[in-house]
Parts: sequence; C-alpha cells; structure tokens
Amino acid sequence: MKRDERRQAIMDQLIEARAVDLDDLATRFAVSKMTIHRDLDDLEQAGLLRKVRGGATIETGTQFESDFRIRELQDADAKTRMARAALDLVEPGMTVMVNDGSMAALLGACLPDKAPLTVITNNAAVIDRLRDTPRITLIALGGVFSAKFNGFFGVVTETALSRLRADLAFISTPALAGLQAFHMDDSAVRAKRAMISAAGRSVLLVNHRRFGRSALHVLADLAEFSAIITDADPAPQDRAAIDRAGIGLTTAKD
Repeated sequence: MKRDERRQAIMDQLIEARAVDLDDLATRFAVSKMTIHRDLDDLEQAGLLRKVRGGATIETGTQFESDFRIRELQDADAKTRMARAALDLVEPGMTVMVNDGSMAALLGACLPDKAPLTVITNNAAVIDRLRDTPRITLIALGGVFSAKFNGFFGVVTETALSRLRADLAFISTPALAGLQAFHMDDSAVRAKRAMISAAGRSVLLVNHRRFGRSALHVLADLAEFSAIITDADPAPQDRAAIDRAGIGLTTAKD
C-alpha cells in the first residue's frame, strides 16, 4: 500500500472509531512503528488528528478541533435531529445568523423550509447551499478563509457583524463544562461573540459528547443563550447544573 493510501486508511479508521492505536496500525499495514509515527506526525501537522500516547485521536482537546472535512462525515443522525429542533425556533420573515461548523452547515441547508428569511453567515458550506435559493436573502460574511473550519474569520468578519442585527443566532461549540462554553480557536471565538452581540436571541448547539470538556478559550457563559440544543441526554451532573441555572435544554429525539 502506498503512503497516501495508508494515510487515507488511517483517517477512515479514525472517522469510524475516533481513535487509533499505533501498534495496531503498524501490524495492520505491515510497516514499522516509526513509519506510523511519521504518518501521524504529518497528519497532525495538517490539522487532521491529535497525537496521544500510543496512538492518535480526532476527539477535541484544549487546543485541537478536527478538520471540517472530518466532522462533516460524523454523527449525521445526531446533527439531523438537532437541525430539526433548531428549525422549530425559526419563523418566516426572521433574520437568522448561522456560525461556522458542520452542525451549523446542516442547519443552514434546512433553512429554505422556513423561507422567506434573511440569513447572515460566515459558514462556507451554508453560503454554497443558499446562494441561489429563492426567497432567501443571503448576507455572506467575508474575511480570512479557514479550510480547517470551512468559514471566514478575522477583522473583516467581525466589523461586518458589528453593523448588522438579527433576530436569532445559532452558535455551535466543541466544548462545554459547568456553565460555560469553550472553543480552542480565538478567531472563531471572536466571530461567534460578534454574532451573539448582534442577535436578539442566541441558541447554543452542542453534541452531547462535548459536555464535560473545556478548551483554551471561554466562548460564553451559558446564561447568554436563550436555549441549548443537544442530541442526547448529557450526564446527570451536567443536566442538573444547567437545570439549576434555569437554562432551557432541549434534547433532540428521533
């Protein structure tokens, strides 16, 4: 097997299992552990995985989020359920903000069901989906493009958001611990914060796997959101903390 084919096979296994073991990979591909180390080093350098002791993972870390191209292949059912629950909050005639992320991209694809709408987004996948959609006024936020997050960020994005107002903003997060949401990338945090400030209401979208985790930057206190949508019940202690704070938590069921 050629190097590129082996590395693609490693990524395919990561998408399915979320973690791989170095010894198992060396045995599977009949190569040395050093060769696998080099493969993992190069894939980590490309931002596709995070090396851990004895292997690698695509689970988030305090400074790591997997590439958009990986995330968009994961948890399709959970994302679909969350998108439907989020769509219930949208009414025709609204101005809606949608941030970056694979979950938000799926939600963006559903928004024509609630047209007419004005949609403001820095999410390249949402821009591609909605740019020719009837009865959708699309405001595409410019900025510096990030392939990792498949979105636009930076001063241009934040300045544009400071001049806009929306009824509702959908904000996704890769980490939630206690009563705070976190993110590992400061430019993404600034864009999300600008959306929160520009919207009458903000809704947090978070996969239940992301509860009990933190990241480098505090994104927001949960009290800043009018609702939180997740795909499955979080751990009892996480649910209890949110309930005590009086924050609405919706679990998107089948």
